[in-house]
Amino acid sequence: MSFGARLTAAVAEHGPLCVGIDPHAPLLAQWGLADDADGLERFAAVCVEALAGRVAAVKPQSAFFERHGSRGVAVLERVLAAFAGTGTLTVLDVKRGDIGSTMGGYADAYLAPGAPLGADAVTLSPYLGFGSLDPALAAADAAGRGVFVLARTSNPEGAPVQLATLDGRSVAQGMVDGAAERNAGADPLGAVGVVVGATTEHGLDLGALNGPVLAPGLGAQGAGPADIAARFAGVRGVVLPAASRSVLAAGPDAAGVRGAAEALRDELA
Repeated sequence: MSFGARLTAAVAEHGPLCVGIDPHAPLLAQWGLADDADGLERFAAVCVEALAGRVAAVKPQSAFFERHGSRGVAVLERVLAAFAGTGTLTVLDVKRGDIGSTMGGYADAYLAPGAPLGADAVTLSPYLGFGSLDPALAAADAAGRGVFVLARTSNPEGAPVQLATLDGRSVAQGMVDGAAERNAGADPLGAVGVVVGATTEHGLDLGALNGPVLAPGLGAQGAGPADIAARFAGVRGVVLPAASRSVLAAGPDAAGVRGAAEALRDELA
């Protein structure tokens, strides 16, 4: 199955929620875990137990694994493998972006068939130009994976770049239009999604995207289900609101994390 078909099926089965797996130091401490690779491993095991087969997607933040060096990256590999086949898709938040052979190297790491850190989808930064993503998009197509391209993020520093205009169109809208071009004709959904912050009045035309929207900011960052419904009313397809702190704060017990995720999932539905 294509990524678009698998994501559509996952949302139909589990509802439209993506849970961020963000094991930053304060959260590890809150869970009573050491800020080291062993603590990270225990944190990850709880997340898999709590969330696999319960939500449509999870979004591990690669930086919080990488900060522990090779042992942390090994934990990330095991997390991605543990979710495979559970019905919960993985969106690896790496925000990679480069040109030529370097972009090809990232594609080999995350997207190509047999990629060592292969996820169902990854986040990509297109701000070296949408065309710079071609090696990653080709690798994702070959492996049946997806990508989410940064378009309009909620951080204030992003606005001067993303809202700059050229020929009457914002840079962010250009990224959406580039994704829409890639998704044209895909059924039920294209594999090139965009990232649009859920707390942002984005002003984008998403009607022709024919791909998924990853919308971080649900819960602790301030966006509620009503905000999601209002800000993404024009999307024909899948919107994946992403929440992390509001779910993970219910740990360290797996049942608590699962209950928080299911409550938020049901509220969205």
